[in-house]
Amino acid sequence: MSYVIRSVRADEWPAAKELRLAALRDPVAHLAFLETYEQAAARPDAFWRERTAGAAEGADGAQQIIAEGPDGRWVGTLTVLVEEPGTTDWAGFPVERKQGHVVGVFVRPEERGSGLTEVLFDAALEWAWGRGLERVRLIVHEDNGRAQRFYRRAGFLPSGLTVPLGEGERELEFVLERE
Repeated sequence: MSYVIRSVRADEWPAAKELRLAALRDPVAHLAFLETYEQAAARPDAFWRERTAGAAEGADGAQQIIAEGPDGRWVGTLTVLVEEPGTTDWAGFPVERKQGHVVGVFVRPEERGSGLTEVLFDAALEWAWGRGLERVRLIVHEDNGRAQRFYRRAGFLPSGLTVPLGEGERELEFVLERE
């Protein structure tokens, strides 16, 4: 693999926006993301600037990691959000430990199966452990079997916590404890 795995820089918001919109066009986006392509595409540039800067190289509260191909095209990404004890998460559940929350996992279809997702997760975990996080978690739709299989291979296990989504659907929390 000749990819560069790195954190985004704040001025790279146009590329971050393009990759997010590509992710939201994926056929399983409805299982993987909590927003639609239409919602994201309608957001102003100021939103994308702020979002990218908040997870850019050097940021403490989040880190967006990308895989950059030999031609400079971004082909994969994920973001780690830092969750502090005493706060509540996006679903309203209390956060009891300093932890990372992996969101926005996406690898372009033509790059899947190459080992790129594993490399992105390795970088994310290295960043999380380097900040003293006690565990890393992620939330995955109960019907997203492909993602669940990958997360298990990467060492994440179901915690038993479920997040109801409405219409009888739910998401499952998977966690990886720091060793």
